[in-house]
Amino acid sequence: MKIAFHGAARTVTGSKHLITLQNGKKCLLDCGMFQGMGPETDALNRNWGFVPRDVNYLIVSHAHIDHCGLIPKLFKDGFRGRIFCTPATKELVQVLLEDSAGIQQEDIKFLNKKRIAEGQSYLQPLYDEEDARQAVDLIETVEYDTWVAIDETVKFMYTDAGHIIGSAAIHLIIAENGKEIKITFSGDVGRYRDVILKSPEEFPQADYILIESTYGNSLHDPDVTTPDLLLPWIQETCLNKKGKLIIPAFSVGRTQEILFALNQLEVENRLPALDYFVDSPLSITVTEIVKKYTPLFNKNIQKILETDKDPFSFRGLKYVRSVDESKSLNFRNEPCVIISASGMAEAGRVKHHISNNIENSRNTILMVGYCESHSLGGKLMAGAKEVNIFGIFHEVHAAIGSIRSMSAHGDYEDLIHFLSGQDASKVRKLFIVHGEYEVQKAFRERLIQKGFLEIDIPERHWEAELT
Repeated sequence: MKIAFHGAARTVTGSKHLITLQNGKKCLLDCGMFQGMGPETDALNRNWGFVPRDVNYLIVSHAHIDHCGLIPKLFKDGFRGRIFCTPATKELVQVLLEDSAGIQQEDIKFLNKKRIAEGQSYLQPLYDEEDARQAVDLIETVEYDTWVAIDETVKFMYTDAGHIIGSAAIHLIIAENGKEIKITFSGDVGRYRDVILKSPEEFPQADYILIESTYGNSLHDPDVTTPDLLLPWIQETCLNKKGKLIIPAFSVGRTQEILFALNQLEVENRLPALDYFVDSPLSITVTEIVKKYTPLFNKNIQKILETDKDPFSFRGLKYVRSVDESKSLNFRNEPCVIISASGMAEAGRVKHHISNNIENSRNTILMVGYCESHSLGGKLMAGAKEVNIFGIFHEVHAAIGSIRSMSAHGDYEDLIHFLSGQDASKVRKLFIVHGEYEVQKAFRERLIQKGFLEIDIPERHWEAELT
């Protein structure tokens, strides 16, 4: 049996890991889109490193685009196998993939104008909305903590990873050569003190483990709450400078965390009397889906729900659906808070808001999660004085802020806690994925100290034998 790492290998995006059995069957773990990788992003998303029609099974860990965003392209390029995910993940994937198709079609129009002007050929989107719909039709849902036999040699189980609603670690038992090989893929691991979700679950002993490492050399501040982190930015930007606070936020997870924090400020009578706009139809839809899965919330939120039927709502909250409503925010002079997707500021309406407000020193762009260094968000966080948005260069006069501790990814203590139920001496090899290489090397040293001695940091398309 072999495993090949075709994405999220020494980078934090594009999660794809392909297991090939001796009988020729192939099982793909995640089918994520590369994001924020600069000029090479498009080529990375068009070249698989394997043949899609040869894949028999796809097991999806969760609904973030860097873990599921290429499923329609997999279908478009010939895949007709079975797809598995949790029920919440399927609901989220359906809306996210159709939204992704729409964004691509809009972005490709802009790119093609430039390409034709430069004498280059047209590009086609990676996939369209029909590809997305047909791919979603292949999905079968699986509940947590239930072993499912997908053929005579492979069975798997999901455990709650605590990262976003429906997120899961994947545990496989594969029978080969008269013995069973146990493989765990962490997906993205959440935090053990998450304000909304349950903590990641313990999992059975594994022979091989693929562990994410996004924050493998960082610690989140456990003593500062999200409401306390947000409030100073609102006060300084909106009350003192009378400007706009623009928050790029992923539609799944981060937007709901921000809304919950603002709700908490209102409960504590600390929320400034302003207009708070969620300008993302996708974020609005996702928030409604999240509200359906309250059993996945932690005990603290369960208690809050006894008295507050909607912990994601508060005074001043306004949802923006139409394009015209979104554009009208550009002409608004009153201070306000605008929460909009995407989280890396690479696409969606937030990119337009940044373009229209970044040159005004009254305003603030507040990043609240991980950004690839080549993404617009990453460049702003790195201190760029000028950025190119839609082919136009803008001087950066707005304040640029960052709240890294809001990430839904666990820090290195969370990741080590996630692995703590394992007997390290029984783990034949641990593969560190989904992280920047320097971070992964630092995380590797921490894992060695915990007794995990056989550790690899795969490069993209690197292949390993599992015996």
